[in-house]
Amino acid sequence: MRDFNNNQYKQWRKAVYKRDNFHCRWPNCSIKTKLNAHHIKTWANYPALRFTVENGITLCKYHHKMIKGMEDIYEAIFLKILADDRLQ
Repeated sequence: MRDFNNNQYKQWRKAVYKRDNFHCRWPNCSIKTKLNAHHIKTWANYPALRFTVENGITLCKYHHKMIKGMEDIYEAIFLKILADDRLQ
């Protein structure tokens, strides 16, 4: 069970937001409110990556809710977004 008040989780979430300039990373979305730090490789299936910043991406509440239950479909897209950032 995830503890949203855990200090390690809070630090991970803040680091993801900071890296993503506090806005949704969904293509063509620039929302800066109601943000969620999303685990690219799921929390449940990849416990070793739970607090790895590279395994997170910032999504607005709308886009986070939209992909719920379909994380595997979007994993490659999110990893590409982050890889493209590193190339710039």
